[in-house]
Amino acid sequence: MIVTKRHSLRIATVGALSAACVALAGTAMAATPTASTPAVRQAAGVKAGITAKPSATSVGAWQLFRVTGNTTGLKAGSSVTLQQKQNGKWVTLPASAPISRSGSYSLGVKLGLKGKNELRVVSGSTASAVFTVTVR
Repeated sequence: MIVTKRHSLRIATVGALSAACVALAGTAMAATPTASTPAVRQAAGVKAGITAKPSATSVGAWQLFRVTGNTTGLKAGSSVTLQQKQNGKWVTLPASAPISRSGSYSLGVKLGLKGKNELRVVSGSTASAVFTVTVR
């Protein structure tokens, strides 16, 4: 192949245009908001929260009652779990339920420790406010 002056000019032009396109694409990528941009973080991340309300505040030992509530900022399908304060520490009980698409949940609970029981509902590091159920 014979390289003429016109041919080499054409190659130089295509090369310069290619470099300009790559440079513009890089600036466009740099201008695109990322998850670390405060505006995106605020719009994408809703603060996680859980509400919890027992169906009864006083029950007999091993009597079934329900704890219902809503969640915000938690993924539908993930689960919430009931915790009970025992000797100053939160103990996870075998009561859990999935979070619905609307963010609600419903737990069936039976408690055997008589007296006032401090309870809360958790999902990961998010916890509801503490509520009390008295077992008689």
